[in-house]
Amino acid sequence: MADLLLAVRNLLRNRRRSVSTLVALAIGLASIMLFSGFQTNLGATMLTAVVRAGGHLQIQHRDYFLFGGSNPSAYGIAGYEDLVKAIRNDTVLGPMVSVATPMMRFGGLAGNFEAGISRTVIGTGYVAEDMSRMRQWNEYAIPVTRPKFPLEGTAPDSAIVGVGVARVLQLCAPLRIADCPVPEQAAPKAPPGKAKALPSDIADLAMAENASQAAPAGTGARLELLASSARGAPNVAALNVVAAEDQVFKELDEVAVLVHLGHAQRLVFGRAPPQATAVMVLLPRTADLEAATQRLQQIVDALPGGKALAVRSFVELNPFYAQSEQLFDFIFGFIFVLIGGIVLFTVSNTMNTAVVERTVEIGTLRAIGLRQSGIRRLFLLEGFMLGCAGAVTGILMAVLLGEIVNRSGLTWLPPGSSERLPLQLRVLGDVGTVAGTALGLVAIATASAWWPAWRAAQLKIVEALRHA
Repeated sequence: MADLLLAVRNLLRNRRRSVSTLVALAIGLASIMLFSGFQTNLGATMLTAVVRAGGHLQIQHRDYFLFGGSNPSAYGIAGYEDLVKAIRNDTVLGPMVSVATPMMRFGGLAGNFEAGISRTVIGTGYVAEDMSRMRQWNEYAIPVTRPKFPLEGTAPDSAIVGVGVARVLQLCAPLRIADCPVPEQAAPKAPPGKAKALPSDIADLAMAENASQAAPAGTGARLELLASSARGAPNVAALNVVAAEDQVFKELDEVAVLVHLGHAQRLVFGRAPPQATAVMVLLPRTADLEAATQRLQQIVDALPGGKALAVRSFVELNPFYAQSEQLFDFIFGFIFVLIGGIVLFTVSNTMNTAVVERTVEIGTLRAIGLRQSGIRRLFLLEGFMLGCAGAVTGILMAVLLGEIVNRSGLTWLPPGSSERLPLQLRVLGDVGTVAGTALGLVAIATASAWWPAWRAAQLKIVEALRHA
């Protein structure tokens, strides 16, 4: 206790130098914590977008992830209804699951034949009500205003397209999409009443498949979707496009067509028993991911044909998310090392200056019986106390600055989002990171005082007393 009080008095003897060192420590820690708060918010935003789109977990055929994208019939899940029922009714997994729903992805050709335009697309069939519930998930309170799933409550032949698909197929006008460029060399449209007819073979298929489900003319943009059935024969669906949604990534936005699950299954499987390419599982809490994965794997293995299925997490299914997390972890580590180096030299310089100024004092202490270890302990305590004071001040400074930024009304467009969101810094969002960073800088400040402390302890008593 006496050493501690003596260290405090020594720091207060030169307040200007002590305060400047403390401010440097505080600014360094505050900078690290502000970046950590930004990283935490970015991670939560990206995780929310990924989970809302595909759930925390997906059950797929074990080879679908690598080979099944263009061949859903070969890598589909037969009897997926039993799997969904087993998940919902399981006494262990059931309480951990909010949504368990099938989906099916397939390739096709979408055309706006009135404009003479077509392009390859990736179709996805969803249960609209389940997708609306998935879009409600917001564990981290991200201020997202995206509306409910537009397919909910619509006719079976309804569809959503990416804004890029609508632009390429020239559907912007009927869908009322603002700021939609039109190609300068676009072919002139046919006069009213003389619209270009569908090719006869595609028209026959469309009439056969959709005669009983066709929506009234003029209810929205029309789209013909051609897909290959499980037996290799082509199937065509005439779809009524009810909305266009930005899919964030341009490559996906220009190929995405979302339809009702039943409609997608009729396109691919016809009258054969329907299948799904995946079963999506949404958890209320991301912290339950590991336990849910283990239990889900047990349920899958117990089902007939379950050995051919695999349980994949959202991290595995979304490499961009995992790579972004790794990138920001690397940047955070680099910033910590950089600021840690600044702290090291700042505290070391302060302690070296103190040794020079207090040489006579050190000689006096040694002359009255204080050992070398006592001198080292005294200077190390001063470094430790500077580190602690700087850490507390830095945390308070970071919280204050973070609150100012959060209330500033600034917005930004984060990766994985199609809308601008308020800029939020979750400074205290990751308590482990905050504590680890603060303790790390305290340790660096203490360690940086070791060399000056060792030099002070090595001074010869007579030479120290003669020092002017």
